[in-house]
Amino acid sequence: MKKSIIKVTAAVFLLSQLFTMGGGFQDGRVSAAAAAPSSTKPATTVMTDNLFKYGLKKNVELPVTLTAGGLSYTLEKIMIFDFDSKEAVALRKTYKYGEESGLVSDPEYFVWTKFTVKNNSKKILDNGNGSRQWVLQFQGLNALDPVYRPAPVKLNDKSAVSWIELKPGEQLSSYQAFMFKGDFEYFRINLYFNGAFAEKYIVEEK
Repeated sequence: MKKSIIKVTAAVFLLSQLFTMGGGFQDGRVSAAAAAPSSTKPATTVMTDNLFKYGLKKNVELPVTLTAGGLSYTLEKIMIFDFDSKEAVALRKTYKYGEESGLVSDPEYFVWTKFTVKNNSKKILDNGNGSRQWVLQFQGLNALDPVYRPAPVKLNDKSAVSWIELKPGEQLSSYQAFMFKGDFEYFRINLYFNGAFAEKYIVEEK
C-alpha cells in the first residue's frame, strides 16, 4: 500500500513540475542541463503544452483567450497523456476519475487542462444541466469529453473542476480533465454563451 501511495504521489509531483518547470523536462525526464548545478540562473521557459508530442504544430502560443456573449475563456495549459501512462493514472486516482467518460467508453488519451473563465455578462454561467460553454476539438465532430468527478464534489473546485456556477462579475481559475479517442488533425476551441459564438484554432487543420 505504501509503495502505491509513493508512486501516485511521485507521479502527481512530476505532473506539477511539468506545469511549473516545463523548460527542465523532456517527456517526463529531467534534462541534464536542469539537473546540473549552476551559479547563474538560466532563463526559465514555462511548459504550457505537449502538443508537439502528438504531431500538432502550434500556430499560436498559449495562453489563448476567447470571448463570446460576455464570457471569457482562457486556456492556459494543456497536457495530453496516453490513458495508461503514470501521469494519467495518478490524476485519475487522485481525483477519483473513472475509466471512461459520458461519451468515451474506451479512451486512448487523458487530457489535463488549466483554464480561467470570467463571466462579464449579466447572465449566470451554470453548467449543471450538462451544457458545455467551451468545446475542445482535435478531430472533426469528435470533441474532447469532460470528465466529471463522482458526487459529492465542491462547486467551482479550484483543484479539479466538475460543476461551475459563476454569477455576473465572478471568475474561476481551475483544472479540467477530458478523455479522447481518435486522431490528432488540428486543435480548436469553440466558445458558446448567451447566444454568441467564438472560435480559435491553436493548430490549423492539416
